[in-house]
Amino acid sequence: MDPELLLNERSQRLLKLLVECYIRDGEPVGSRTLAKKGSLTMSPATIRNIMADLEAAGFINSPHTSAGRIPTVRGYRFFVNELLNAQLSSDFDSMELAKQLPLGSDTKELVTAASSLLSTMTKLTGLVMLPRHDSDILQYIEFLPLSDNRVLVILVLNKSEVQNRIIYTDRCYNASELKQIGNFLTAQFSGKELWQIRQELLTALTEEQHNISQLTQSIVDVAGKVLDEQEAKSDYIVSGETNLFNFTDYSGVHKLRDLFMAFAEKRDILYLLNQCLHADGVKIYIGEESGYRPLDDCSIITTPYHRHGKVAGVLGIIGPTRMPYDQAIAAVDITAKLLSAALEEGD
Repeated sequence: MDPELLLNERSQRLLKLLVECYIRDGEPVGSRTLAKKGSLTMSPATIRNIMADLEAAGFINSPHTSAGRIPTVRGYRFFVNELLNAQLSSDFDSMELAKQLPLGSDTKELVTAASSLLSTMTKLTGLVMLPRHDSDILQYIEFLPLSDNRVLVILVLNKSEVQNRIIYTDRCYNASELKQIGNFLTAQFSGKELWQIRQELLTALTEEQHNISQLTQSIVDVAGKVLDEQEAKSDYIVSGETNLFNFTDYSGVHKLRDLFMAFAEKRDILYLLNQCLHADGVKIYIGEESGYRPLDDCSIITTPYHRHGKVAGVLGIIGPTRMPYDQAIAAVDITAKLLSAALEEGD
């Protein structure tokens, strides 16, 4: 039988108190400490017996030779899933917090502000993915020829966001050809999301592959390179990395080094964030649940944020497994709502 099914009410109350004490103090929790908590109304002998059962079932363990116990990943998981208050109650003032995400800012400024806000609210490390580019809405596109098969692309997205980039084409295009391609794409696809444009171009290419005109082939070639570059530009903004210095959980220099390298390289953390894009609300990885070794001593709390009613990206926090989960969850939840509203207002 699953040991979790054997946790009676007293065991759950004791585990909850032990986890809360360890989160607050950062020290292994002994039976004497728990016995002093009037909420348990258990004898010291009963507490010791329950702690032994919890340890045997894998919910707590004893670090080194300490007489106290600390939660394991399994203990934290049970605590988060079963023992936390389901209500996201907090002291956060959404009206005041909204002022930290200034209207009129461009998308990257808003994302940077949201990451900083998460870090400030939780005293942990804030992460916010830049909005996925395939959900951007095209307003206007123009191409200008450069030397050596290079083309300058001017994109207007989401009504006011201007991006310039250079692409390399398979052949040389003159100004007249590029103007024709830009006019066609703007007329045909303005107001549509980039993923829709990509899909329609692929469909046209498939349906007309035997009789495809030179113009259509040129449009698919040039637009495809632009869309491929947009899709590849996944990134996130990180804030408050130095907050982790405040936790004894990261006292080992090698642990912090590996963690900071993970922040810098981004690839694996982006992979984790991408896994959360379609999560139903808040998603939590505890310790080795992330499957990424540098995060074995961390918990990650994420939730999607939205733009135009669709998931645009993911935001969250990274900190030690010994974190105040209720406040962290509330901070992530409210920041996602505020960022979604700011993005919608900005558009």
